[in-house]
Amino acid sequence: MENYFLYIAIFMCVLVLLALYRGAAGPTVLDRIIAISAIGTKTTVILALMGFIYRRSDMFLDISLAYAILNFIATIAAAKFFRSRKSINPGERCSIDEGGK
Repeated sequence: MENYFLYIAIFMCVLVLLALYRGAAGPTVLDRIIAISAIGTKTTVILALMGFIYRRSDMFLDISLAYAILNFIATIAAAKFFRSRKSINPGERCSIDEGGK
């Protein structure tokens, strides 16, 4: 049964590499934020699978839950940052009122 979990963990690592490519080469900031969030989600699953592989699921599940919470908070913070910036694309100017000009 450990081999099954190991194969799933290796497959998840391949999916992380694909999401890492999208995060590095994403055409927009939104693509990059979503890719980094997907990497965090896959890392959470990999941590849980490692717990089952090493038969220490209690410890690894606690770590994966803490990592999932941090990933969620980081994604929300990035989304709020770009919402307040009013511009998602890096080439565009921000449409923030500049002192009544």
